[in-house]
Amino acid sequence: MNILFAGAPDNWPRYEASLNAALTKAGITAHLSDMIAPDEVDYIIYAPNGPVQDFIPYTRAKAVLSLWAGVEKIVGNQTLRIPLTRMVDDGLSQGMKEWVAGHVLRHHLGMDADILNSDGSWVQHIPPLAQERPVTVLGLGALGQACASTLADLGFDVTGWSRSAKTVPGIKCLSGDAGLRAALASAEIIVLLLPFTPQTENILNAETLALLPRGAVVINPGRGPLIDDDALLASLDSGHISHATLDVFRVEPLPKDHPFWAHPNITVTPHIAADTRPSTAAKVIAENIRRNEAGEALLYLVDRGAGY
Repeated sequence: MNILFAGAPDNWPRYEASLNAALTKAGITAHLSDMIAPDEVDYIIYAPNGPVQDFIPYTRAKAVLSLWAGVEKIVGNQTLRIPLTRMVDDGLSQGMKEWVAGHVLRHHLGMDADILNSDGSWVQHIPPLAQERPVTVLGLGALGQACASTLADLGFDVTGWSRSAKTVPGIKCLSGDAGLRAALASAEIIVLLLPFTPQTENILNAETLALLPRGAVVINPGRGPLIDDDALLASLDSGHISHATLDVFRVEPLPKDHPFWAHPNITVTPHIAADTRPSTAAKVIAENIRRNEAGEALLYLVDRGAGY
């Protein structure tokens, strides 16, 4: 069996040992390399920033196993005609939970007022308790559910929204257009963890931002195009939105002249909310290869029609 690593070239040294160890533990004997003739490849470990864009030459490949949670850069690729899986793993989920919880707590507790207090003023900012702070998570996929549950465990009053109805223990779950309006109307802090599809692009726009309570905080570790940039800037300038913490953007790296950098009520983090860790991602890749070879269903199979 030949397995091609088709991620970013500089990631090959990071992944090689972890992937080989995971394959061995899964009982898979394979030749793993970042250089294999296309017609000899059985599985492709893929990332959009890697060298493979045309899948037609890979005539014997059985599946493409993405290292990224998001698949919007590949799902419409017409040359890909074999199964595609996305990355769902414990390291990715844990990283996202930590980042989201940290930034939600930052805004809930009003930490900036003390951290940025340079004039020595003694002003006591007493926040409400978590159960008195409504938080909405848009997107109840694997990462959205993990973050919503983590916030609920911290005591927050959490509402989750998804396009189709879902049930998550301890979370008020809403869906559809009417559910979106209700989810926004109650959200003092909103976290965006939706996939990027034509239906979710600009889901936060001038109209939907106006539904949020005045002073709400927007946190986006999901996808940059979920937010209309100009509408967000206008809402911040008017004071309707008090702050936006953004980890993802339409163009990355975020251009140095982008107004987000200079805005006093925007925090930019450089797409660090959740990274794929080789040690945990390798186990998911190996398990999916084992399952496919055993005739079992692949985990995290992408629905091309839905886009995720």
